Amino acid sequence: MRIAVLSDSHDHIPHLRRAVLRANQEGAELLIHCGDLISPFMLAYLESFNGQAHLIYGNNAGDQHLISSRCASSDSRIQHHGTHGTLLAGGLRIAIEHFPKWARQLACSGNFDLVCCGHNHIFHAERLGNCLLLNPGDLLGKDAVPAFALFDTDDFSVRRIEVGEKLVLDN
Repeated sequence: MRIAVLSDSHDHIPHLRRAVLRANQEGAELLIHCGDLISPFMLAYLESFNGQAHLIYGNNAGDQHLISSRCASSDSRIQHHGTHGTLLAGGLRIAIEHFPKWARQLACSGNFDLVCCGHNHIFHAERLGNCLLLNPGDLLGKDAVPAFALFDTDDFSVRRIEVGEKLVLDN
């Protein structure tokens, strides 16, 4: 099973749209967004994913009521987990946590096979015992080219897939 892991899209519509399109093209069956989606209008772009999507808040949670209520509607394919989540997929125990510090603790607990996080906008994949700790970096493109991670449950391989260009900010 292929799992697309995204984080920190920060309302950047083109990058989220490209990431979801590319995840679909790559045959991802599950999508995990590790927080900082921010605005409820971004949910429409997650809904274009071909499979089930899982979402948590980050430290930039946006309109929490509207996001959670839209995800709770019967026609949504997005499962909203609040501030952190757990699920079973591809025979793996998966945890989703926005903050790397807490994600590392979950990964070291021995209770999960995959722990996904975001927050610091830095791609990172590390084995901790039998668990893979995975931060896909960001979709915003603030400090690096925007990208997401594609995780394969069969061999625990991770590919970083770029979806745009780094933002150029005027100082």
